[in-house]
Amino acid sequence: MKHSILLLFISFSSLIAFSQSTPVHISEVDLYDFIDELANEQIIEINSAVKPYSKQQVYHWLMKSYTASGLSKRQKQQIRFYLREYQFVSSDSTNPYGNSKFNLLRKWTSKSALQLNQLGYFYKDSQFTFAIKPIWGIDYRRNDSGSVRHFWGGLGAYATVGKNWSFYASLRDNSITEIMAYPSYLTQEPGGAYKIGEGGRPGGDYSEMRGGITYSWKWGDIGLVKDHVQVGNNYHGANILSGRTPSYVMIKLHVKPVKWFDFNYHHGWLVSEDIDSARSYIATTGTYKAVFRPKFIATNLFTFIPWRGIDFSFGNSIIYTDLNGPHPAYFIPIMFFKSIDHTLNHGIENQNSQMFLDLSIRRVKYLHLYATLFLDEFKKERVANDSLHNFTSFKVGFRLSDWPLRNVAATFEFTRTNPMTYKHTVAGLTYASNKFNLGHYLIDNSQETYIALQWKPIAKLYLKAEYFYAMHGDDYKYNFKSGYDPVKIPVLKNKTWDNHTFGLYATYEILNDVFFKLYFTQTNIQGYDLNGITAQQYLNRFTSPFYQGKQNTFGFGFNLGF
Repeated sequence: MKHSILLLFISFSSLIAFSQSTPVHISEVDLYDFIDELANEQIIEINSAVKPYSKQQVYHWLMKSYTASGLSKRQKQQIRFYLREYQFVSSDSTNPYGNSKFNLLRKWTSKSALQLNQLGYFYKDSQFTFAIKPIWGIDYRRNDSGSVRHFWGGLGAYATVGKNWSFYASLRDNSITEIMAYPSYLTQEPGGAYKIGEGGRPGGDYSEMRGGITYSWKWGDIGLVKDHVQVGNNYHGANILSGRTPSYVMIKLHVKPVKWFDFNYHHGWLVSEDIDSARSYIATTGTYKAVFRPKFIATNLFTFIPWRGIDFSFGNSIIYTDLNGPHPAYFIPIMFFKSIDHTLNHGIENQNSQMFLDLSIRRVKYLHLYATLFLDEFKKERVANDSLHNFTSFKVGFRLSDWPLRNVAATFEFTRTNPMTYKHTVAGLTYASNKFNLGHYLIDNSQETYIALQWKPIAKLYLKAEYFYAMHGDDYKYNFKSGYDPVKIPVLKNKTWDNHTFGLYATYEILNDVFFKLYFTQTNIQGYDLNGITAQQYLNRFTSPFYQGKQNTFGFGFNLGF
């Protein structure tokens, strides 16, 4: 009888439309990977072109999957493990942790919990929920170049009020003994606004503050947030918006009024780090106060689902500046921004606009096929001319999950980007924030082949072997006055840098959001003499000294919270 009641409760819960929207940060890669696995098995339907997902949506997907047939023992245990955390955001219970034997406050209050197995303080009643959790972590790696230590710590919190309002905040201070992600480095390490040599320490420190307020309704949500966004299907670096830059402030809008249509938009305040000399000044104390040029992004993505398992998305974006602040025309979510630009900047230098397409196919059970096309600058007369190229980036790939071997997934991905893609002749209009490229981590004139094999033998344990080869061709600035034509730069004909990497990774989630990981990478990263620049100069430009040349790197990490 109790089992029947539980099944009825879960079935009812899976039909509930959640009104709150609290994001799950894109760094929670193992959770995102598991959601992707459930979608590949056609248990749930997701729009994987846009991340982050919300905690409430993840809870909905987990509840829907709980009673699905054909799940492995490991998958069922994994769902129960994640539900132990995400039940807190449900509207089904006002006391999800209060009676837990791990609640240190169980004898004093029924609505509050100081949890040991969730490591945080939680409060919940019929109108208000609040959670605050510690953040702490270490990553240590060593090879023939020496060792690098990365420490971080802080707090994360989120709350909901009534049925519609959500609030969240996350503050994390970072300290690393050698900087792994300068804007010019071709790496997937996340970017930061570094203070270099702070207090005489080696490396750098940076602080990352994320948070926001959102209002949600049955078929959509809108929010003012400072966070990371990823756009474009991928398993090894998105080429529309990668989410690697320091977080920036944005107004986000998401609507899904019907099953066959999904729409995403945001208008963001980027950081140009391009000094505006006209607005900079010398203070009365004699201090020079530099002022950055304002820089904004507006972007949208229309997703159509003509049949279950097929998501076709298209959208456009624009980077703009020098309009005396954000322009109201770019706050109209459904617009084609390039056309607006032609009106606002008639007869003068235009802003920087882009278009993109994304296709995701999950029609065959266990198989995910996907492709992404990013168009930075496109002219039809260049298509049939072998000596000219358009500024484009494309990605194709597939993942085969849980077939023919249970708990095993195989991934293949190929990315190619033409010269000058993501770049611009005006420094304040580059496709970047804090100088970090918004698009693919290899930037322009590059190519990558990526393969991976994952094995999840038991719940909470994730094993992965991967190999990728990445290369970067001629490297020039986008400039028509330097003796070369940007549209005639050879597409990957020459080589300035390449990277062969083989990696083994093991991660175990001890408790919810508490991870321990071990990893080994064998890398061979080289520079090449070209165009009057030495191999070492290219290597220094694109790679941290820690990883230059042939290196066998051993590392371990521990993190608590996100």
